[in-house]
Amino acid sequence: MSEREPLIPISLTVNGEAVSHAVPARKNLVDFLRQDVGFTGPHVGCEHGVCGACSVVVDGAVVRGCLMLAVQADGATVETIEGATQSGRLKRLQDAFYERAALQCGFCTAGMLLTAAEFLGRNPHPTREEIRAAMSGNYCRCTGYQAIVDAIEAASKT
Repeated sequence: MSEREPLIPISLTVNGEAVSHAVPARKNLVDFLRQDVGFTGPHVGCEHGVCGACSVVVDGAVVRGCLMLAVQADGATVETIEGATQSGRLKRLQDAFYERAALQCGFCTAGMLLTAAEFLGRNPHPTREEIRAAMSGNYCRCTGYQAIVDAIEAASKT
């Protein structure tokens, strides 16, 4: 007979809303956000922190949601792509991605946009080489990276 894993109560703010749940200690943040809270923008890709599809913002920094446990976010402020979109802070990046065909299936797009926004916040006028380096931890299997670099470069000039 197997024992059920004990549940740990957590409280955090997700996209401006207070959220309280009891979660298993080993549940990762991206699964919590998708399964328990209903925000499906962050995707589960590699589950090893390599692809960036699970990226979310925790207390102002982009993190890999597959590498962070939900219990580690207790007391934190979390923003998913849905919250960042609703706030309007990604509009210039979203417009640039659309205009330059820097998205296709959309699986990687949430992580790309959140990572690019954080990067442009630190470096508002990057070179193409700096953009490539900043985005190197986000994988896209559809578009190729030229259009993504083009879009981020264009957004940096607006």
